[in-house]
Amino acid sequence: MREQTLQITDKIGLHARPAALLVKIATLFKSDITLVKGDKTVSAKSMLAVMSAAIKGGDTITVRASGEDEDEALEAVIALIAADFQDGR
Repeated sequence: MREQTLQITDKIGLHARPAALLVKIATLFKSDITLVKGDKTVSAKSMLAVMSAAIKGGDTITVRASGEDEDEALEAVIALIAADFQDGR
């Protein structure tokens, strides 16, 4: 398992559009990808789960990836968050 903690810099946070982009990227990988905010852990492959985490701009989260392509999965999710959810694909 790999993980990285980072801050959400997008002012609005994970509202519908960025959450959908995150889920779209996460589902491309075989690894389990989770987001941790405080004591809540949610699957990054579920739109409902991501939205239920109520991640706002300025929040600190941990992204965890576990599986055969965990390195690539973690890098892709981190790149999307670092680009303020501007999908460059």
